[in-house]
Amino acid sequence: MQIKIMPKKKCLSAGRGPLIVFLCQMISAVEVPLDPKLLEDLVQPPTITQQSPKDYIIDPRENIVIQCEAKGKPPPSFSWTRNGTHFDIDKDPLVTMNPGSGTLVINIMSEGKAETYEGVYQCTARNERGAAISNNIVIRPSRSPLWTKEKLEPMILRNGQPLVLPCRPPIGLPPPIIFWMDNSFQRLPQSERVSQGLNGDLYFSNVLPEDTREDYICYARFNHTQTIQQKQPISVKVISAKPSRERPPTFLTPEGNTSHKEELRGNVLSLECIAEGLPTPIIHWIKEDGTLPINRTFYKNFRKTLQIIHVSEADSGKYQCIAKNALGVIHHTISVTVKAAPYWIMAPRNLVLSPGEDGSLICRPNGNPKPKISWLTNGVPIEIASDDPSRKIDGDTIIFSNVQERSSAVYQCNASNEYGYLLANAFVNVLAEPPRILTPANTLYQVIANRPALLDCAFFGSPLPTVEWFKGAKGSALREDIYVLHENGTLEIPVAQKDSTGTYTCVARNKLGVAKNEARLEIKDPTRIIKQPEYAVVQRGGTVSFECKVKHDHTLIPTIMWLKDNRELPDDRRFTVDKDHLEVADVGDDDGGTYTCVANTTLDNVSASAVLSVVAPTPTPAPIYDVPNPPFDLELTNHLNKSVQLSWTPGDDNNSPITKFIIEYEDSMHEAGLWHHQTEVSGIQTTAQLKLSPYVNYSFRVVAVNGIGRSMPSEVSEHYLTKAAEPDKNPTTVEGLGSEPDNLVITWKPLNGFESNGPGLQYKVSWRQKDGDDEWTSVVVANVSKYIVSGTPTFVPYLIKVQALNDVGFAPEPAVVMGHSGEDLPMVAPGNVRVNVVNSTLAEVHWDPVPLKSIRGHLQGYRIYYWKAQSLSERSKRHIEKKILTFQGSKTHGMLPGLEPFSHYTVNVRVVNGKGEGPASPDRVFNTPEGVPSAPSSLKVVNPTLDSLTLEWDPPSHPNGILTEYTLKYQPINSTHELGPLVDLKIPANKTRWILKNLNFSTRYKFYFYAQTSAGSGSQITEEAVTTVDEAMASRQVDIATQGWFIGLMCAVALLILILLIVCFIRRNKGGKYPVKEKEDAHADPEIQPMKEDDGTFGEYSDAEDHKPLKKGSRTPSDRTVKKEDSDDSLVDYGEGVNGQFNEDGSFIGQYSGKKEKEPAEGNESSEAPSPVNAMNSFV
Repeated sequence: MQIKIMPKKKCLSAGRGPLIVFLCQMISAVEVPLDPKLLEDLVQPPTITQQSPKDYIIDPRENIVIQCEAKGKPPPSFSWTRNGTHFDIDKDPLVTMNPGSGTLVINIMSEGKAETYEGVYQCTARNERGAAISNNIVIRPSRSPLWTKEKLEPMILRNGQPLVLPCRPPIGLPPPIIFWMDNSFQRLPQSERVSQGLNGDLYFSNVLPEDTREDYICYARFNHTQTIQQKQPISVKVISAKPSRERPPTFLTPEGNTSHKEELRGNVLSLECIAEGLPTPIIHWIKEDGTLPINRTFYKNFRKTLQIIHVSEADSGKYQCIAKNALGVIHHTISVTVKAAPYWIMAPRNLVLSPGEDGSLICRPNGNPKPKISWLTNGVPIEIASDDPSRKIDGDTIIFSNVQERSSAVYQCNASNEYGYLLANAFVNVLAEPPRILTPANTLYQVIANRPALLDCAFFGSPLPTVEWFKGAKGSALREDIYVLHENGTLEIPVAQKDSTGTYTCVARNKLGVAKNEARLEIKDPTRIIKQPEYAVVQRGGTVSFECKVKHDHTLIPTIMWLKDNRELPDDRRFTVDKDHLEVADVGDDDGGTYTCVANTTLDNVSASAVLSVVAPTPTPAPIYDVPNPPFDLELTNHLNKSVQLSWTPGDDNNSPITKFIIEYEDSMHEAGLWHHQTEVSGIQTTAQLKLSPYVNYSFRVVAVNGIGRSMPSEVSEHYLTKAAEPDKNPTTVEGLGSEPDNLVITWKPLNGFESNGPGLQYKVSWRQKDGDDEWTSVVVANVSKYIVSGTPTFVPYLIKVQALNDVGFAPEPAVVMGHSGEDLPMVAPGNVRVNVVNSTLAEVHWDPVPLKSIRGHLQGYRIYYWKAQSLSERSKRHIEKKILTFQGSKTHGMLPGLEPFSHYTVNVRVVNGKGEGPASPDRVFNTPEGVPSAPSSLKVVNPTLDSLTLEWDPPSHPNGILTEYTLKYQPINSTHELGPLVDLKIPANKTRWILKNLNFSTRYKFYFYAQTSAGSGSQITEEAVTTVDEAMASRQVDIATQGWFIGLMCAVALLILILLIVCFIRRNKGGKYPVKEKEDAHADPEIQPMKEDDGTFGEYSDAEDHKPLKKGSRTPSDRTVKKEDSDDSLVDYGEGVNGQFNEDGSFIGQYSGKKEKEPAEGNESSEAPSPVNAMNSFV
C-alpha cells in the first residue's frame, strides 16, 4: 500500500480490493459554503453586509440616506440609536426605513434642516440567533461658509523682494480645494519662483515687474456642495527700479531650523519647504537616517513638496529640505512620526459549531499606540452580558468549549486607540445538520490522459462529516496507485490513466445521517502535432508555406489557429489558411518573424513554431547614440574686475544634438576641490560672459548635455584671481539675547570666504539702549560670530547692528535689529489670590497681575501650585503630591480640574518669565464639598437558608464624604426570568453585614446595593443569590409526576391536540381562507408587541430586555455589574439638546446616564428618566 502526503491536503490510500478512501480529520469549526440553496435553509445569526462610512458628510440640499443592510435566517429586524439613545423613527414623520432593510431615509428636501439630524447613528440587526451592530456613523452636513469681508491694502514692493499673499480660506466641511486665478477665471501661472503652499498661500521667492496686477484672487472650491467662494482681489505693484541685491535663500515656510510632523499609517505624508532668495533657490530633499522609498516618493510643486504614499512606521525619521542658490545653502529638518490607527492582523471570523464541539474567536489588531480590545455579545459589553458557561475570555481570544444551541450569538470585537477604532462582527452559530453533498449528482468529468483528475464533492454538515470515496457499484480492484483527498472533499488522481475511467461514489457521514453522490470520469487521448512547421528562408517577393498536421481523440473536435509573433495574422489577402497549411505570398521585410500553429480542443491545446527569415540587402549600420564628448580648448579673455569671457570648442555630439552647456567654477583659495554651478548656456553657444566676485581664484570647466545625458567635464581652464573689494553684504541672523542678568550676547551668521571679497575680514559690532539718548558703542572684532557686552542693566531693549569690513573697506550700512539684555527672576508675587469653589471637583482661582517692571523679563505666564493637604473623611494625613498648572500670557484666572471631593486643598500662584519663577503668593486654603460615593467595594451573599440570606460588603473605596446610610433593594426572579416586587431597605452606615429573613425558599433574588452621603446616592453594585431547596416538597413533586393517573391524563391531552391538528389540516386543504391581517397578527414579532402597563406580569429579565426599544431613556449598561471598578476610559457627556461632544474617531457605543447606575424596574414599568448620556472612548 502506498501513501502520499501533500501540503495542506488530506491523504488517501488505495490498495488491492475495493477502493474505500477515508478523510481523517480532527474536530474543527464547520465552514458554511457559499451555496445559495444551503444558505436559504440554515438558521444563521445576522451579518452586516453594507453600511454607511464612519465619517459621513452629507449634502444638506439632499435627503439623508444612512445605509444598513444585513442578512440572516430568519431575516433580521432593524433598530437604530442616535447619540447613544434609541431612535424611534415612528415618531418622526420625516424618517422612514426601507422595507426589508435597515437603511434610513430622512426627507429633508420637503422640510426640516440637515443640522437637526447631525449626530452619531448606529444600526442593530437582530434575529433569534443574535444581534449584529454597525459602526458608529457620524452624520455631519457639509458646510461652505463665505469669506469674511475685509479691506485689502495694495502691496507695493521693489523688484526682487519676497512676497507671501495670504489666502486663509473659511473653515468648511470638508476642507475646500484652494487655487488662485485672475478676474478672467484664468489660473495664475506657477513656477519655481511662484507657487502655492499647502496652506493655500501664494509664495513669491522674489517678485518681478511682470508680477504687477490688481486681481490676485484666492478661490475655495467646496466639492461636496459644488460651490466656489472667492476672496477679495489683492493688488500687487512691483516698482521697476534697480533690482534688489542678490541674496542667499531663507525659508518662507516652515519657520526655524526644525519642525515636527505627525502622520497616520497608510496616509499620504506631505512635507513642504518654500524658500525666498535671489536668484530663485532650488529645493532638494534627503532623509537623514535612511533613503527615500523609491516607489512611494513623489515630488510636487516644483520639488517644494515631498509626498510619500502609504506611509508606515518605517518612514518615521528626520527629513531635510535643502534650499540652494548661487549665494548660499540653508537646511530645515522635519522630524516625522508615523502613528497608526488600529488595523487588523487577524479579524474574528464567523464560527459554525455543532453541539458539544470546541472553537475560538481571535481578535488580533495592531496600531500605534497599541489598541485596547473590548468584547461585546449581541451589542452588549460582554462584562454585563448574561453568563455563558461554554465561553471563556483570554485577552484577544474567546474560547468556546462544549457549546450548545443556546451558545449561538453575534460577538463584536472593538479595537481602539486615540486615532480610531475597528469593529468586527463574528457570529457563533451552533447547528446540528445531517450531511449534504452540494456538488450536482452524476457530473461527468473529462480529463486528458497522464494529467491530474479532480472529482468534486463539496459537502456540508454539523458535526463536520467524514468523506469516503468508492469506485464502481461494488468496488473494483485497482493497482497500487496514489489518491489524494483535499479538505473540501475533492478526490484527486494525480496521473489519470485510461483504466481510471469509471463511476466514483462520494459518501459523507456524521452522527446525524449519510449522503451519497456519484460522478463519472472519462479519460481522453492527448492532442499532438505530428507534422510541425519548419524554419524557412525566402527572398523578398517570394512565397512560403508552413504545414501543421494534428492527431487528436476521436471524440474531440480540434480548431487550428495561426499566430505571427504571438499575435493574430495581419488582415491581408496575402495570408491564406487552408486546413493544415499556411501560405504567405509576395513576402516583404515585415513578414519575417515567428509563425506559430496552435491546436485547441475543449480539454487541451498544443503549439509548434517556426521562424521565417526574409532575405534583404545588407542594411546600413545603425548609428551609435551616446552622451557628447567633453568640450576642449578652454580660453579666458576680456579679463575685468568682476567679469571674464570664457570660450571653448564642443566635442562630438555622438548623433544626439547638444542642448546646453553647463559652466562650473572652483575657488582654489577658499574651497579647493569643490566645484560650483556658475551658469548654463544654450547648445549653440561656444562663449559666455561670466560674472565674478572679488578676491576669488577662479578656474572653470564645461560640461555638454544632450538627450542621452551629460558628458565628462572638460579640462580645467587657467586660473584667474580677481581683485579684492569691500564686502557687498553684511552678516545675517543678527540677534541680541542675554545669558545673564547683566550682559547682552550679540550673535550673527558670519560671511564665508567667498563672500569676504578681500583679506582681513572683520566685523564692527555696535549697540545702544533703545529708549536712551546714548551714542552708539562700537567695537571691531575678528572673524567670529559672537560678542558679549557686560555690565548691562537687567532686561533692557537694545538696538544692535553688525557691519562687515576687510582690508579694502566697509560693507554697506547694516540693518538695525532689536534685542534685550539678560532676564532675571521676577521680584513680586501675584497678589489678592482668591479661590471660588465651583463644585466638588472644580475650583476657579483669581489673582491680580504683577507690575510689568517687576517681571524683569519676557512674561511667560502664571503658574499655580496646588495640593491636597488632607481628606476631610480621613483623619490621617497622607503623602502630599503637588500639582502644577501653567496659564500662558497675562491671564489672571484659571480653573483647577480633577479635585477630590470633601478634601482640604492649599494653593499659591507665581509669575514666570524666561529665566524662571518668581516668589510664591501666600498660601490660600479651600475645602471641596462632599460628593456622591463610589460603589461599595464588594458585595457577597453567604449562609443561604430556606428563608434567609446574609449579605456582607466592604465600604466604598472613595466615600467622597461622610456616609449617611446604605440602600438595599431586592426582588425575586421566577422560573421564566420575570422580576417580582421590589423591596427597599435603609441600612445604617456603620454596618457591613445584614441578614434578610422571611424569604421564599428555593427562590432566586436580585440585589441592588449602594451607599449615600449628604450629596446623594452613589453607584450601585448588584448580586444574585438563591435560597435553599425544601427537599420534602421536591420529593412530593417527583412522586406526583410518576403516578399512573397523571401519565394517562397527559396522553389524553396529547391525543386531543393531535386530533385538532388533523382537523385543521383537512379544512385548510379544502380551500379555507383567512384574512392576511389575522396571519400577520398570529406571527407578529414578540419583541415589538406593546407591553401592557396595567396587568400584573413581571418585566422581562432575559437578555432580550436589553435589545427592546427604550421608552424614556437609555438603559444603563452596568445593570448586571457584579463589582464596579475604576475605569481608565474617558467619558464625555453627549446627548440631544445638551452641549455634548463625541470622540473624533467615533469609537463608542452604549449609554451612561450620569455616573451612578439606574435603579431597577418595578414590575414592567420603566424606572429610567431622560438624562444626558456619556460616550465611552473604547466603545464602538
